[in-house]
Amino acid sequence: MCTVCGCGAGEVNIGGAGRAKAARAQGGATRAWKAVNTAPPAVEGALPEPVSVDAREDTHIHSGDHHLHFGAGPAHAHAPGLTQSQMVKIERDILGKNDARADENRRHLAARGIFALNLVSSPGSGKTTLLVRTLTELAGRVPAAVIEGDQQTEFDAERIRATGVPALQINTGKGCHLDADMVGRALAQMALADESLLLIENVGNLVCPAAFDLGEAHKVAILSVTEGEDKPLKYPDMFAAADLMLLNKVDLLPHLTFDVERAIGYARRVNPAIEVIRTSSTTGEGIADWLAWLERGMAKARVSKTQASLGEQVD
Repeated sequence: MCTVCGCGAGEVNIGGAGRAKAARAQGGATRAWKAVNTAPPAVEGALPEPVSVDAREDTHIHSGDHHLHFGAGPAHAHAPGLTQSQMVKIERDILGKNDARADENRRHLAARGIFALNLVSSPGSGKTTLLVRTLTELAGRVPAAVIEGDQQTEFDAERIRATGVPALQINTGKGCHLDADMVGRALAQMALADESLLLIENVGNLVCPAAFDLGEAHKVAILSVTEGEDKPLKYPDMFAAADLMLLNKVDLLPHLTFDVERAIGYARRVNPAIEVIRTSSTTGEGIADWLAWLERGMAKARVSKTQASLGEQVD
């Protein structure tokens, strides 16, 4: 995951062109931020110096089936020059700070009865098109807003804004996922309505977003039928972290050899509790079920807000 991929060394832009920019400090183990063109960060957050590593510590080789497994150690990943213990420490540091910020976001959203979802998938799964269809269907019924995550451009945010729904773009630069601090900074710029729906479209990536809590109520994994039914087993962390899987682009099934039941079975092998809705933004199949799922979540968020408010009054 991101302890090894170099994510975080690039420039992050929240809010589109012309906005203030922030960049990750070098060696993003501390998730520190610095203003662009300011002094370099303190040494405290830097990665440890490279050391020699015995490859046997984190590499498992199956000679019979030509399989090299670089995720066999306790860090479940491999990086040249870092031992497994160093990687575990760095990962805990990153995720610990992220989780603390995510808890802040979650409390902020819950206090206002805002139902927030983190939409995750590989690139090209149809996330944005599904969002456009969803927001069009909800127009006039539900107040909504969107946070868009991409490495570059505002294309997706512009598509959302065309529906009349406000959208804030986060460009992650070299980063391969959103994190809780990015989302917290975005929330500070958005005038969200109480008891509204917030949809966060994460960067297209089935690996790193799985580990980073943004403060959402649920992760929703979108799997398109053009990707192959084995994705839940190839990328198990994402489907294990999700509460709902949208099996998308089902209108294309007559043209494919995709096995729907096998895909659902694989997802439930990883996560027995995962819910599944089959959707098509083109034909509208499953959209009513998806909207009903959203409305149930919003109702729960409203009830939780009311109960919390009554509890404060009693205290």
